[in-house]
Amino acid sequence: MKRVKSESFRGVYSPRRFKLSHLLLATAGFYLVFLAFKFPHFIEMVAMLSGDTGLDGALRDAGEDVSLSGSLRSDMLGRKLEDEESQHGPASTTQKVPPGEKKNESKRVQQVPFRYGRISGEIMRRRNRTKHMSPFEKMADEAWMLGSKAWEDVDKFKVENIEESSVNEGVVESSCPSQISMNGDDLSKANGIMLLPCGLAAGSSITILGTPQYAHEESVPQRSRFTRGDGMVLVSQFMVELQGLKTGDGEYPPKILHLNPRIKGDWSHRPVIEHNTCYRMQWGVAQRCDGTPSKKDADMLVDGFRRCEKWTKNDNTDMVDSKESKTTSWFKRFIGREQKPEVTWSFPFAEGRVFVLTLRAGIDGFHINIGGRHVTSFPYRPGFTIEDATGLAITGDVDIHSVYATSLATSHPSLSPQQTIEFSSEWKAPPLPSTPLRLFIGVLSATKHFSERMAVRKTWMQHPSIKSSDVVARFFVALHPRKEVNAMLKKEAEYFGDIVILPFMDRYELVVLKTIAICEFGVQNVTAPYIMKCDDDTFVRVESILKQIDGISLEQSLYMGNLNLRHRPLRTGKWAVTWEEWPESIYPPYANGPGYIISSNIAKYIVSQNSKQKLRLFKMEDVSMGMWVEQFNTTMQPVEYSHSWKFCQYGCTLNYYTAHYQSPSQMICLWNNLLKGRAQCCNFR
Repeated sequence: MKRVKSESFRGVYSPRRFKLSHLLLATAGFYLVFLAFKFPHFIEMVAMLSGDTGLDGALRDAGEDVSLSGSLRSDMLGRKLEDEESQHGPASTTQKVPPGEKKNESKRVQQVPFRYGRISGEIMRRRNRTKHMSPFEKMADEAWMLGSKAWEDVDKFKVENIEESSVNEGVVESSCPSQISMNGDDLSKANGIMLLPCGLAAGSSITILGTPQYAHEESVPQRSRFTRGDGMVLVSQFMVELQGLKTGDGEYPPKILHLNPRIKGDWSHRPVIEHNTCYRMQWGVAQRCDGTPSKKDADMLVDGFRRCEKWTKNDNTDMVDSKESKTTSWFKRFIGREQKPEVTWSFPFAEGRVFVLTLRAGIDGFHINIGGRHVTSFPYRPGFTIEDATGLAITGDVDIHSVYATSLATSHPSLSPQQTIEFSSEWKAPPLPSTPLRLFIGVLSATKHFSERMAVRKTWMQHPSIKSSDVVARFFVALHPRKEVNAMLKKEAEYFGDIVILPFMDRYELVVLKTIAICEFGVQNVTAPYIMKCDDDTFVRVESILKQIDGISLEQSLYMGNLNLRHRPLRTGKWAVTWEEWPESIYPPYANGPGYIISSNIAKYIVSQNSKQKLRLFKMEDVSMGMWVEQFNTTMQPVEYSHSWKFCQYGCTLNYYTAHYQSPSQMICLWNNLLKGRAQCCNFR
């Protein structure tokens, strides 16, 4: 077990003004937690939750002695774990288990009795304004208030109406046109996005009429470092993307197809057309067509078409094989021998020249024709379905004149949670055990991630250790602005008994509140020596995780995961962190958020500090956990920092403990591989 010394961290933070209440209210068949934060002169919000339904049964153990295969994107390997000698801080020590004491047997914790609570209108009216609050506190304040109102609306909403109302922006079959058209002006007003309400179907086609703009200069600082000059390059490129606009809230939509013609070329100095997919900001392996024809092998063809056709770099089209002389060509025609001259086309795009691009959805992949000629084909990737392609986005250096979409899907049952969720007793969670368990797993999930939760239930939550209640797993979900979504979430929670509903309005910046809820639930409602946090797109190899924690003494405080040392905050971009939010130049040591484990004494410390309004919060939950662990390490007792790359931050890799950014289809694929004893990664989407 590798130990990493923690680096002392001295940050400046404003005092906390929140207080997390106890979990309350038992209702049959589901968990609902109202966690409350107390603001001065304002409110102490109390909460509700719980109940469980049981299920007998288990799947056979897949076993650990299986070979794993997979790949990790090389550009993600730059995060090298450093353990510098200059760091200072309490050294981690290993304590042995006293004789007579067995591993994984901890003292029984008394479960918190569930109570009934109500937030009265009078308390709401006593709310003082937030002039003394930090931006984070104001955001949380607003989220709690909106969440309280949203939950009241759920109680008023009739569950039977869910079947008739749409949980996805009112999508019904009558709003699924078979064809759509837009002119360039309308597309520009819509920010370059054409909505395809019910996605595509096999045979659907999209025709785009446009003109590439003339190249312009862009600065590439990296180029100036390696070449003499100012780093200016000529750029002319545009993107055509099929996006899943309805698959998630508060996050980038998945790119089911990314088509990127680069007319002036890129690092290859040749015109190129790049194809790819992207899921939750993680790109797949690009397919690049640069004029070199791809193989005609059966496994490389897409519906019988090459993935990349041949073209020349210049604008000339040669219809006769240059290797053959005119005399030989004439003689072959004279004797009647069939002549098949080689046809070499030029790159299909040119600056200032109109093009007609047709994108067609085939059986096995997308096919791109330009000017009536097949140019490229891109096979569908597991984890992406053409029905989810509910938006066409066109951006970059191009003027669009018109877009026509025909033979579109006229229905989309998968957009309905009623179709996504399988209400079968097979997937119900066992009730909370009254005896100690080995591990509690809290899974962070977004409100509308019905398919992600269903995929988790049908895969690693079917592990025998979970079905036998030796390990307990629960989803932690906040509320959505639309009452139909919340009502469906409540119905899902009531049936499966594996969801903890947090009554604040969900948003990315408040994910840290879910992490606190996991800690509180893990120490107050179950008896487990270790608590694991993961995301709903994380596949957990439960058996491997248990083997890791079984090797740790119960007397040792533990922080296990894919650790980062001396990471610096990003000060620009979407994930920028201001100096006010984080005044230091580096973060404390922290484990990546997709999957990490802490010992229960650390979780108890977090809950205690929060109840005393002393817990420091930061919008990045994994960094917050690293900060809390460092405080515990400094003020309470030494912590063993255990690092492993097998808690994958990006995708899946050899001998993984957790695989991240896994789509529902990939979850099923990974689980099926485990059951077959192969345990292979499913890296292609």
